[in-house]
Formats: sequence, C-alpha cells, structure tokens
Amino acid sequence: MDILGKHGVIERNATLLLSLSLVVVSIGGIVEVAPLFYFQNTIEKVEGMRPYTPLELAGRDIYIREGCYVCHSQMIRPFRDETERYGNYSLAAESMYDHPFQWGSKRTGPDLARVGGRYSNEWHVQHLSDPRALVPESIMPKYAFLASTELDYGNIAANLQANVAVGVPYTEADIANARSDVIAQAGFEANTSGLLERYAKVTTGDFDGDPMKITEMDALVAYLQMLGTLVDFTTYDAQANYR
Repeated sequence: MDILGKHGVIERNATLLLSLSLVVVSIGGIVEVAPLFYFQNTIEKVEGMRPYTPLELAGRDIYIREGCYVCHSQMIRPFRDETERYGNYSLAAESMYDHPFQWGSKRTGPDLARVGGRYSNEWHVQHLSDPRALVPESIMPKYAFLASTELDYGNIAANLQANVAVGVPYTEADIANARSDVIAQAGFEANTSGLLERYAKVTTGDFDGDPMKITEMDALVAYLQMLGTLVDFTTYDAQANYR
C-alpha cells in the first residue's frame, strides 16, 4: 500500500484519525510549553512598574464589570500606524499585574494603553457621562450613574489579598492600609505621605468633581489616568527597535 493509500485508511477511520490528531497536537503543545519551565521569568523587568493602588484596582474592576474591554484594547502593536496614533508599543511588563490582562484583539473605540494623563479628569467624567457630548459619532453607552454611585471599598483589603494569591507583590502594609489609601488618593485625606511611599507615580485628588463622596467614577478615572504612565519612555527608546 502506497503512502496515499495509507492516508486514505486514516481518513476513513474516525477513531484512528482522532487518536493521531491528538498525538500531533500533544507533541506541538509540549514543544511550545516545555521550554518555558526552564525560564525563571518570561517577562522582561521594566523600571517603574508597580501594582495598582487600591483605588486604581477598584477602578479596574469597574472597567471590567462594565465591559469596557469589549470595545477598547490595551495593547499597542509594534507597527508604525499604531505607534504614531497611540504611542510606544506595549511591553509585556505593563500587564504583569493584570489578572486578567486587557490586551484584546478588536477595537470599536481607541486603544487605552497610553490614555493616562492625555486628558483631564473633567474630560473623562464628561466623556463617561455623555460620550456624544464630546465625540458626536461615538456609539459608547452612557455611564453617568458611576458619578452618583458611592464606591464600596469595604472589602478592598481582601481584593489585594486575592491578588497576592496570584502573584501580585502587595505587602502586609499595603493590605493593612488599603482603605486609608483609597481615602487618601481620592482627596479625602490631606496626608498622602503613606500612599506615596507605598506607590510611585500616584495621581491624587478629587477625580469626579464631587468632593463630598468617593464614587465609582472616582475609581474608574483614577484607573484610566494611570494607564501607560508608569514606564518612562524618554529613557526607554522603544521605537528605535522597529523604525
């Protein structure tokens, strides 16, 4: 029986075809996965990266809860059209504390990997409250209710502990001061020295424009304002690698 004949036998026998397919897929999987066990770390360390502050972490949870990731990716690809529009291409280290990461493969709206500091807090609040007031062609839903919904941060310490379980290096001091750090970053406490000591490059203040309460809008805007701001790309000439 020639080779083509043997191939015909395999195609006609569903059990044999399935078994051989599993063998081939298993071999391919082992070849791809096995080398990773010999690396201590597959992510290049980048100076400036830190875990999210408790308020930013709460904002990230709201971002995921409201499905923002469905229309906005957080992964700038290493192509000229992407970097000219959004900024330096994304580094793996920028997502090392994300569980899950927010890379995405589809964009209905712009990529948000470098949105931090690009717009004012007031712009974000207005855009989230009524997107078409700023971008008439936007199809983004309104999230005005976030500004009137007080942030529930009673279990924020437990949130940090859960992240520790998956490898985020929060310290005991971070967890113990989680509630006070939320209050300090949202501008409800004048003394922010502890917060700034625990977390570098933190933006503090009244994010939603309402100094009387800490809202979900505060948390979401705090999260958006830190995206892409931790790595100093003035000393990391990333674009030179592909231009």
